[in-house]
Amino acid sequence: MSISERCARWIVGIVEVNKCSPRMAHRLAETAEILKEFSVLFFAMRRVAPLQTGSARIGIQNPQGRVFSPQTCLHPLCQKFPPSVRYRRLFLSELIKRQEAAGCDPLDELYDALAEVVGAEESSESFRSYRLPCGAFVSLLENAALISVGTTGLVTWEAALYLAEWALDHPQLFAGRTVLELGSGVGMSGISICRSCSPRRFVFSDCHPAVLQKLRQNVRLNGLGSDSRPAVRVDQLDWTTATGEELRAIGADAVVAADVVFDPDLTGSLVQLLSKLLQRPSTEAQPLVLICSTIRNPQTYGGFKLQLGKPLCPARGAMKLTVTSRRVFVHRKGGPRPRGDERTGASRLSLRQSDSHRAAEGLQVTNKGFLHKHV
Repeated sequence: MSISERCARWIVGIVEVNKCSPRMAHRLAETAEILKEFSVLFFAMRRVAPLQTGSARIGIQNPQGRVFSPQTCLHPLCQKFPPSVRYRRLFLSELIKRQEAAGCDPLDELYDALAEVVGAEESSESFRSYRLPCGAFVSLLENAALISVGTTGLVTWEAALYLAEWALDHPQLFAGRTVLELGSGVGMSGISICRSCSPRRFVFSDCHPAVLQKLRQNVRLNGLGSDSRPAVRVDQLDWTTATGEELRAIGADAVVAADVVFDPDLTGSLVQLLSKLLQRPSTEAQPLVLICSTIRNPQTYGGFKLQLGKPLCPARGAMKLTVTSRRVFVHRKGGPRPRGDERTGASRLSLRQSDSHRAAEGLQVTNKGFLHKHV
């Protein structure tokens, strides 16, 4: 019998014996929440800050303490999509150290798992897995370096997690629609929307060859493709050369993008692209356009919003339009996590690091004079 099965039977046995004990029921519920938090942090390779306080609250020297390992380093997901060698080595060393300090013998499986990574060679890429509200994970192969092969698109950036949180709290905005994602990167936001928001079709897009290769791999890893539901595809899309005809052929009812406002040299091309996407006959509804940004440089972000407000001059014969924007959510720098009633989705999902120190903002971009209902 595996350690996971033994721990599951132990918990079921405790529940059966203590059905009439409210105190024990509360304790088990608290344990389940702590274990869930550990699992979320571990698979996303986040700093597991509550290891000391969480283990103390559970009682790491008791059988409950042994549930940490099957929910993290001994979980089947860790075998299929393992976090980095370095992260697992640090995590296992700390877990064994705390169990020994608590006066109990760590599981043999923990020593076996540590032995596997002590001499293992570090790789330039590893998996991060993000837990969705349904309990399923989005697993992504990402690079260890923030910048590699001349691009920043081979890692998940924080704005993608903000966008995923917000979208998962507003699934009705994507249900039954064709969704286009600009600058998809490794695919975090798009795959989350596909898995939980029921779009009809989803088109991932990027322009860097290495990013497109990694993106296609991650899409397949998560069971998505042309024959899946929703049907998905990955397109190469260059903002500087994309034509209105090419964009209209996609037929997007909704457009999303995360962390695409970081280079002042690219913001002009992005605004021009958005204007083409919003250029629809008066008889057609505009697509819903949502841009989520982590605000690293206020000047760059402010310049982007200024460009949104300037009249654009499309090709000759095309109608002129002015793009404007509306803020749909905001996270203040250094502030507490926004609550769900502030329309961030934080009440249902915690994909991001909880100790973020950067401000972030989500904008709904529309053609001036035509605003969707407040979202």
